[in-house]
Amino acid sequence: MREMVSFHTKWAFSKEAASVPQQMPKKWCWVNLPHTWNDIDGQDGGNDYYRGTAYYANIIKKSELPEAEVYYLEFGGANASAEVYINGSKLACHDGGYSTWRVNITDALTQEENLVVVAVDNGVNDRVYPQNADFTFYGGLYRDVKIIAVSASHFDLDYYGGPGILVTPEVTGADAKVSVEVFLTNAKTDQRLTFRIWDGEGNIVGEKTAAVSETQAVFDLPSVHLWNGRKDPYLYTAEVLLTEGDQKLDRVLTRFGCRTYEIDPERGFILNGEEYPLRGVSRHQDRWGVGNALLPEHHREDMDLICELGATTIRLAHYQHDQYFYDLCDERGMVVWAEIPYISSHMPSGRENTVSQMKELVIQNYNHPSIVVWGLSNEITMTGSSTPDLLENHRILNDLVHKLDGTRLTTVAVVSMCDIHDPYIQIPDVVSYNHYFGWYGGDVSMNGPWLDRFHKEFPKLPIGVSEYGCEALNWHTSNPEQGDYTEEYQAYYHEELIKQLFTRKYLWATHVWNMFDFGADARNEGGENGQNHKGLVTFDRKYKKDAFYAYKAWLSDEPFVHICGKRYVDRVEPVTKVTVYSNQPMVELFANGKSLGAKESAEHFFYFDVPNEGETELAAVAGECRDESLIRKTETFHEAYRLREKGAVLNWFDITAPEGYYSLNDKLSEIVKSAEGRTLVQEIMGGVMGRMAGGSGDKPEASLQNAEKMMEMMGSFTAIRLMNLMGATGSGLTKEEMLAVNERLNRIKKCGS
Repeated sequence: MREMVSFHTKWAFSKEAASVPQQMPKKWCWVNLPHTWNDIDGQDGGNDYYRGTAYYANIIKKSELPEAEVYYLEFGGANASAEVYINGSKLACHDGGYSTWRVNITDALTQEENLVVVAVDNGVNDRVYPQNADFTFYGGLYRDVKIIAVSASHFDLDYYGGPGILVTPEVTGADAKVSVEVFLTNAKTDQRLTFRIWDGEGNIVGEKTAAVSETQAVFDLPSVHLWNGRKDPYLYTAEVLLTEGDQKLDRVLTRFGCRTYEIDPERGFILNGEEYPLRGVSRHQDRWGVGNALLPEHHREDMDLICELGATTIRLAHYQHDQYFYDLCDERGMVVWAEIPYISSHMPSGRENTVSQMKELVIQNYNHPSIVVWGLSNEITMTGSSTPDLLENHRILNDLVHKLDGTRLTTVAVVSMCDIHDPYIQIPDVVSYNHYFGWYGGDVSMNGPWLDRFHKEFPKLPIGVSEYGCEALNWHTSNPEQGDYTEEYQAYYHEELIKQLFTRKYLWATHVWNMFDFGADARNEGGENGQNHKGLVTFDRKYKKDAFYAYKAWLSDEPFVHICGKRYVDRVEPVTKVTVYSNQPMVELFANGKSLGAKESAEHFFYFDVPNEGETELAAVAGECRDESLIRKTETFHEAYRLREKGAVLNWFDITAPEGYYSLNDKLSEIVKSAEGRTLVQEIMGGVMGRMAGGSGDKPEASLQNAEKMMEMMGSFTAIRLMNLMGATGSGLTKEEMLAVNERLNRIKKCGS
């Protein structure tokens, strides 16, 4: 029978080695798996984290292996490309850092002690995705490595990392028909297959035996127990046993769920015949000080927090996540968007890699009932409109997915400035947009009307919101403004977006960007470098920002009340606004024991004007729920609450601004009123878009076209904020280049001056 052996301890590791060692290194450092070499430098800012080749080495002792005829090495994830050597001979290579893959090592185990070396490379190239994206590409063997011992006849272990078993339920009325198909290697005619279906209580509800030539069995499940999202995530188990006489040779099993769903352009997402609004979050797989080398307890804590929020859906961005997390999604009833890292910039030489990564994603995850859509790409027109090669790549992927899986739909996440008439938007079954009106330009009020216009023009194409959000750190103000990075502005932004998005029934799904702050080493903004701070929860998972509770108020059934601004204690104004979130119909607020009144709100957001004198202990009461906080009157603003642009490339006070002439401190909408200013802004943004395109093959005019759209959207930005943001994403100008631009602006007279 199949045995799995963990192979995770005492690996020798080196980033400095020049080549594959021929014997076990003695001077390398020792690590246990999972491991990444970017857990520190990939999160500290500067876009200088190590990207290149590193080596892992270990010994397989043949005498310590389970007795078997065939042995495989299984890698849960090696980012991004990897080569496997045993005793100096190269056995395999793999491109794609987020999927399971295996290597047959049977014939390579030629001695008692066999040297295994894995060369892992997260370096820059033009063929393996991702290469251009707003997150850290952590290198390493960051998921489990196992040795699989099997008989010569076994369930397939070679086909794109798949499990060797495919379960397809089909629900009709109260009943279900379940097809179970397996794939065999080296089967013999005298061997037999036994198929079984187990219910969630451990009872066998179906069993069939067959010759190995009959690799598919179909079961009828009358009065089937449906997998019904968060309400009732019921799971069955399919088991298939390979035998020869009385000998059990191999076994595979997988959990599955029986459910139906559809996505309607007017009614949104429909699960098992009932409308089931998909309102949730996106998730990256990394943590502070850990990178993406997560342990099971990390995954469980993430899921617990997402469930506490009340989310019904998760977009697992921007790559295949750990199988353990998909299992948790099945168990907790999360509806999942799964995607490959075909992101930001189309690479003409990367088509083969998009195909192989898509095959791995679908084949490895086909049996998960939580997954309902396969994502083809994310913001792929970031550096310009679609090209013929990009369109063909998407059509190939779309057709491939439907061929591999006829039960699910396809989608794309479209960058905000992409023209709604771009032909690539019409390729998938459904679409979603990444919109940041109210953060990256525009105003929060623009989000809902934009979606209404899209829906009116394309009434038969389901539309969702795949990303929206804004950044917040431990900065605070009573007068929040776009771009200030305060917790208060983030809370205001999400209050407004919740009211706009959750009341539009036609949106098939909405996903906050992001559930957690995450590593983005190219970012140097907000006062803490190396992170994207759009999370509702901090990178270390220790603090839930106020916006977290805004969603909990709308989505969770667990009674609670939360006073916002707990980190904003010292305030200067004599009367201060205090916001309370709750999913209860009424909240009463007390200040030093005195009631300030009770308020009702159908929108779950409660606002109180609180006298600010001395020190005030606040208590919010909603039914049986209670929360407390403290405010204190001060004469001057507490400077520790104010962002001082620490870590920014250039600050507003570094900039010369002659009277009557433009500077980087002016808004783009003002600068472009001058013909010279408009030309300069187009030049700058076109150049930045060209840098972002890199070797993608996009034409300069495509970058300029997108730059024009970005300029329209970001008119409320000052030039310095735009440049700091672009520098934070690794695609902006140097400090010297920015000062040179300021000198040019200083020579352009303001309109009306």
